[in-house]
Amino acid sequence: MKIILLILLLILAVILAAVIKTCLTPAKQSVWQPKEDLQREQMYAEKLSEMVRYETVSVPDEDQREKFLGFHKVLEKLFPLVHEHLEKTELDGNLIFYWKGKRSDKPLILMGHQDVVPAEGEWLHEPFSGDIEDRKIWGRGSADTKCSVMSFLQAVEELLKEGYVPEQDVYLTSSCTEEVGGPGCPKIVNELKRRGVRPYIVCDEGGAIVQEPIGGVKGYYAMIGVLEKGQGNLLVSARSNGGHSSYPPKNSPIARLAAFVNDIEKHSPMKASFEKETEAMFSTLAPYGPFVYRLLFGNMRLFKPLLVKILPMISPQAGALLKTTVAFTMQSGSDGRNVLPQKATLNLNLRYIPHQGMKESNDAIRRIAAKYDLEVEEIGCYDYCEPVDIHSAAYAQVEQVVNEVFPDLPVCPYVMTGGTDARFYQEICDACIRFSPVVYGPAQMKGMHGLNEYLDTYSLPGAVDFYKAMILRNH
Repeated sequence: MKIILLILLLILAVILAAVIKTCLTPAKQSVWQPKEDLQREQMYAEKLSEMVRYETVSVPDEDQREKFLGFHKVLEKLFPLVHEHLEKTELDGNLIFYWKGKRSDKPLILMGHQDVVPAEGEWLHEPFSGDIEDRKIWGRGSADTKCSVMSFLQAVEELLKEGYVPEQDVYLTSSCTEEVGGPGCPKIVNELKRRGVRPYIVCDEGGAIVQEPIGGVKGYYAMIGVLEKGQGNLLVSARSNGGHSSYPPKNSPIARLAAFVNDIEKHSPMKASFEKETEAMFSTLAPYGPFVYRLLFGNMRLFKPLLVKILPMISPQAGALLKTTVAFTMQSGSDGRNVLPQKATLNLNLRYIPHQGMKESNDAIRRIAAKYDLEVEEIGCYDYCEPVDIHSAAYAQVEQVVNEVFPDLPVCPYVMTGGTDARFYQEICDACIRFSPVVYGPAQMKGMHGLNEYLDTYSLPGAVDFYKAMILRNH
C-alpha cells in the first residue's frame, strides 16, 4: 500500500512540476499578417488569372500533350525572358527550365504542377473564369498549384530583368500528371538523372502559410512539409456461388466483408506513435496554443503516452499524423437486387507512416482478411518517403528564407498526409521540402479539389519574393 501511495505521490509531483514549468514559460502569439502591395498583387493576379482560364484537367491514361503544349504558349507569352534565357525541355507536356549558374554543386529545383482536378458542381464563379474580385482569384488551379508555378516563373522573370546570374544552377520543373499520379514527374526525374543532376534542395507544394493549423492555435504559421506518408489501395474480394436472395446462406460475401470492416474499425491493427517530425510539429506549436496545449505538448516526454491514446479519438486529422490510416472508399456486389453476388469487393485506401510502413500495414490487413476468407490485391502501393532532416543545413536555409521574406511568421515542420510529386525526387535529393509560400485559410483548404477554389491576391507578392530569396540565398 505504501509503495502505491509513493508512486501516486511521485506522479502528482511530476505533473505539478510540469504545470509549474508551463505557468512559468511565456506564451507566444503569431502576430504576422499578410502585407498589402496592391500594384504587384494586381499584376501577378492578372497573370495567374490567364493561367487559370486555360483548362488543364488531367485524365488518367490519356495522352494530353497537345492540351499542355497550348498551355505552354500561355506561359511563353506571360514570361518571355524565362523562355528567352533559360534552356527549355519539354517531355510529353512536362517541363524543365534550366538556368545555368556560376556553380553546379548545389542545384536548386523549384517545382509545381500544371494540371488540375475536374471542376464539378455549381460554383460562385465559373471554375475556369479566372475572375478577379474582392482581391481574390477564382478558379480551378488558382490555389493548387498554378499559383506556385506563376510565382517561381515570375521570380526568375524579374531576376533576369535585373541581369542577375545565379550562384548555383536553378531548375524550374512542372509535371502535367500530378493529380492523376501519372508518369510526368518520373520522366522529369529520369531526365535529370541522365544529366547527373543531384539537387541540394527541391521545393514543391505541400505545406503552406496556414491559418490556425490546429484548432485553438491562432494566427498564421509557415508549415514546412518534411515527411510524406506513403499511399496504396487494397482490393479485398469475397467469393461465393451466388444464388437467389430468397434463401440466403450464412457468411455470404457482403456479410464477410461487413464483418471484416467491423473488425478493423473496432480493433485497428494500425499502431499510433509519434514520429520525431510529428513531435517537433506539436512541440513547436505548443507555446502558441491555450494552456492545456502548452501543458500537454510542451511536456511531450511526460504526456506522450496519453496523447497517443487521445489524439486519434479527438480529431481524425491529428490521428492521421500518428498512424497508418485505413479508409474504405469503394464497394461492389451483385448487379441484381434479388441476387446474391458471386463476388463482392471493397477498396481500402491506406496512407503509410514510417513506424508501420507499406509491407507491415498491408500484412496486417491480410491477416484480418484471412479470418473471413477474403482475397487481397495490392493496387498502386508505394511506401512513405524518407523525412527531411529538420536539423540539416538545407532545412535551415529554407527556414532562413521564410524568416527573411515573412518576418515574425513562426516556422514549423509539418507531416504530409497527402501525396505530392516531390516523392519522385527522393532518389536524387535528400532535402525535398514541401512548402508553397502562399496563404491557405479554411476556405482555401476546402476549395482545393472541391467547390469554389480561390486564392487571395495578397498571397502573390510574398510568394514571388520567397522564390527570389530561395535563388539568391542558394550559394
